[in-house]
Amino acid sequence: MEQQQRQQTRKYVSLLLRRKKIIISFMLLSLFGGLAFYLKSPKVYESTALLIYERAKINPGKMAPNVQTRTREMIATLTQQVTSRSSLESIIKQFNLYPAMRRKLPMEDVVDLMRSNNIIIKPEKGDVFDVTFQGQNPQQVMQVANALAAKFIEENLRYREERATETSAYASDEMNIAQATLSKKEAAMRDYKLKYYNEMPQQFQSNMTRLSALQDQLQKNTDSIQNLERTKVMIQEQITKRKDALNQLTMQAQQFGGTISPSDQALDADSPLASVINNINRSKAALSNLLLRYTNRHPEVKRLKKKLAELEKKKAELEKDMPPSANGKKDDNQASTDSILYSRDKQLSQLYLQLTEASFNIKLMRKNGKDIQKQISQYKKWIAKTPIREAEWTALTRDYKQLYDHFQKLLVRNLEAESAQSLERRQKGSQFKIVDSAFYPGKPIKPDFRRIMFAALGLGLALGGGLALFLEMGDTSFRDAEDLENFLDLPVVCSLPLIVSDKEKKSDRLKAIGWFILFLIGLVTLTAVMVHYLNNGRIIL
Repeated sequence: MEQQQRQQTRKYVSLLLRRKKIIISFMLLSLFGGLAFYLKSPKVYESTALLIYERAKINPGKMAPNVQTRTREMIATLTQQVTSRSSLESIIKQFNLYPAMRRKLPMEDVVDLMRSNNIIIKPEKGDVFDVTFQGQNPQQVMQVANALAAKFIEENLRYREERATETSAYASDEMNIAQATLSKKEAAMRDYKLKYYNEMPQQFQSNMTRLSALQDQLQKNTDSIQNLERTKVMIQEQITKRKDALNQLTMQAQQFGGTISPSDQALDADSPLASVINNINRSKAALSNLLLRYTNRHPEVKRLKKKLAELEKKKAELEKDMPPSANGKKDDNQASTDSILYSRDKQLSQLYLQLTEASFNIKLMRKNGKDIQKQISQYKKWIAKTPIREAEWTALTRDYKQLYDHFQKLLVRNLEAESAQSLERRQKGSQFKIVDSAFYPGKPIKPDFRRIMFAALGLGLALGGGLALFLEMGDTSFRDAEDLENFLDLPVVCSLPLIVSDKEKKSDRLKAIGWFILFLIGLVTLTAVMVHYLNNGRIIL
């Protein structure tokens, strides 16, 4: 196996040695071709400006642009603005770029070619990034690169100020809208609370407390009225008893002191009229006492009223049967006598005074009771409507908290936006700064002389080797005894070396010298041309 590899290697080396002139010739021609390609190719220069994005030292809040957007997003946004059609068109006209192309193509195509082929914006570490421009004129390349860097600074200031102004205007408009909505909501809540203040859930406990107090007060008032009614009945009974006692005393005095007038007979305790009058007074007192506990429809009340009507009827009949001086229509003399008699009794006067006072207090308390009942009725209505008002109030104030929080956030954002706008106007916000300006490019980046020449040399070697291999494959002669044995399948007994005559040797020598001279001339010419163009600056290593 190793022997076969050695023989194969020996064949290739022998091939290269036999066809070395072809390979070297193609390599030399390829170098000429590479030099010509390099000289004809336009030189492309490149200049780079280094920029840094300095963050704001003063941060007014979340509305500031440097907080809201990241550095790369800011660079991407400004890159679109700097490389926009209007911006690049102004730079092209300012530096008179692409004159030949502008005569053939519309400005839109020229701008697109410039944007896609000649401008490179590449971020570096952190907030640093490069702005690179490529072109054929090194002076213009440097100027355009610096102009693009300056455009970044200019567009950043304009963009940030516009954005801060728009943000401030938007935040102010949103805050005004939210404030108007909140004010309308607060006005509706205020009007509702003023209209239904006593029915609001906040007043429920107070209303319940007040209702309980009014009910206690009404109960006390009712108890007081009942006590006064009882007192009044007792006073009326005492008055009746006192009158009976005075009548008996008067009749006794008349019996023992002289004749008794018809009127005195009417006042006799044993007379039928006096008995009926006493029964009427007692019945009235009993009826007043019953009415304190029962209504007019109570059987006992009805019975007593019926009895009282019968007594009144009987009294009227008895007074009709009496003489004119003793009937129910007493003469003025008898009436004055009774009035004088009653008025002289201090106990009876005191009882009448107490009866009047009790009646007045009952009337006053009943009036107060009606007022208390009206208040109780009003508080009951308020308390009954509290659940309804609570549901309505909940529906009315459901979104108030969200509106208030939203307004507070917009208020804070508006203040932050105004602060950010003030910073941008004073140029205290985040901004771009040129770290290294674009330099004058002394060496083109395209084409690369060394790379082109090495590529041409490799191409010549490949073409020469390919041609040599092709010629070798077309040659049917045997150059090795082993090849002959393999072809004839017969062993080779002996082999004779090639015998070259003197004439053939001389011819081969002349051919070798001629080829060498041509090769030397070509190599010297190539070297001289390279040195010449290198000195003239056409070739840059």
